[in-house]
Amino acid sequence: MSQAPSASRQIARAAGTVMLAFVFSQGIGLVRSILVAGRFGASAELDAFLAANRVSETLFLLVAGGALGSAFIPKFTEFLVRQEREKAWNLASAVANLVLLVLSGLAVLTGVFAPQVVRYVLAPGFSADPAQLTLTVHLLRIQLAASILFGLGGLVVGILNSHQVFLIPALTPAMYQIGIIFGVLVLSPRMGIYSLAWGVVLGAGLYLGLQIPSLLRRDGFYRLTLGWGNAAVAEVVRLMGPRLLGVAVVQLNFWVNIWLASRMAAGSVTALSYGFALMLMAQAAIAQSIATAAMPTLSAQFALGQMAELRASLAASLRGVLLLSFPAAAGLILLREPVVALLYQRGQFDDRAVQMVAWALLWYAAGLVGHAVLEVLARAFYALHDTRTPVQVGAVAMTLNVGFSFAFSKLFQNAGLLPHGGLALANSLATALEAAALFVLMRRRLQGIEEKRLVSGFGQSLAATGVLSAGLLVWLGWTNGQPAYLIALGGVAWGGVLYFLACLLFRVPELTSLRAVIRDRIGR
Repeated sequence: MSQAPSASRQIARAAGTVMLAFVFSQGIGLVRSILVAGRFGASAELDAFLAANRVSETLFLLVAGGALGSAFIPKFTEFLVRQEREKAWNLASAVANLVLLVLSGLAVLTGVFAPQVVRYVLAPGFSADPAQLTLTVHLLRIQLAASILFGLGGLVVGILNSHQVFLIPALTPAMYQIGIIFGVLVLSPRMGIYSLAWGVVLGAGLYLGLQIPSLLRRDGFYRLTLGWGNAAVAEVVRLMGPRLLGVAVVQLNFWVNIWLASRMAAGSVTALSYGFALMLMAQAAIAQSIATAAMPTLSAQFALGQMAELRASLAASLRGVLLLSFPAAAGLILLREPVVALLYQRGQFDDRAVQMVAWALLWYAAGLVGHAVLEVLARAFYALHDTRTPVQVGAVAMTLNVGFSFAFSKLFQNAGLLPHGGLALANSLATALEAAALFVLMRRRLQGIEEKRLVSGFGQSLAATGVLSAGLLVWLGWTNGQPAYLIALGGVAWGGVLYFLACLLFRVPELTSLRAVIRDRIGR
């Protein structure tokens, strides 16, 4: 990784692998969403499940999700590149034991106080329906075991990524979705909505279990230790502190959304969840794949003092997400209704549900570029062993998000619009502001990020997206009144061809790199 081009090529190869795995996982997740939508629609009981699921997900993210990965991977990678294997695995052992201990304690406490959590903090709007409130409490308690399994699985993801192993960790989300699919297909006829909660637990077990064989091949070791007196463990905990606060602030926004949506029309929580999930599918395939592949390389470059190479790698990563996120955002915005109808409109998922989800997707998709850029920039800060800066910026942005949520939902309601759209818009605007602030700070930190390359990439992506958008508007006019599958699938194909041709016309250099990566793959 001593040369910037080879490092960028390495990131591109890894990102391609991760992207394919993420696309597969997101495809399985899409199947899960389709099955759940057909079985439960945009109903009050599905609102209860999604609200309960937020609690276990918050516990996982607070202790072992992005917070742990951002703190653990840089230090673990540093030991690996310096050939200090024993220190690396002592660190992994101590962190695993701490994760297990902390998550287990939090799960027990949350289970005991679940009624109070739901009634006063999570979804007070459900109090109007005692049956829905009780259902949410029961679903919450079942899913708490999943947070522990996810926590350990998240640590294993960090270990494997630090070893430049990306395929298996990227496939693990599919295992989670398979657990829920099992719940819908096998358990739901007898258990109803409870089948989803047990499916979450099963999926979490599969999420961890799939990675164990690959972990065992790393020739590591495990020790029963909490790392008291271990400076590396102390540094990981120190690095986690600011990131933990950042994750807490982000989760607070999701809780506020549920808190507000629980007071809106039935199905509003579900509409927000499904709309955000569709945007997140594109964000995961584009930004998370590139950021996941780039972080170990950026961490190693920083550890070895290769700052010029780090700037080049970061610039290449940012150009990549711009090139892919602009057309994805435009496609989701213009094709939102036929896409939602194609995917979900069956069984209990009726026209009203389609309109509610499409409305949320419109405003979430507007923030896709901001989400994608933010993902890469945040990982870059973590690679520099700086978790404080993105957390400080994120705390401000998410505080604005909460304020925007109250203001925009009220504004939409006063304008006669579905108010949950205002919650989605609040998220998009706050994320865009956060990404812009992080870019300015990273540019100052690195004394530049090859701005000419970035401006050129921004302009090329925007121009090509303009061609795509014009073509899709024409397509929508031609196909007005046609079946949803024709409008959606034809629009995706037509837009993709137009964007590719526009990129060729504007001489986008990433196409040359893509051909080189494909040749490398074929050669191997």
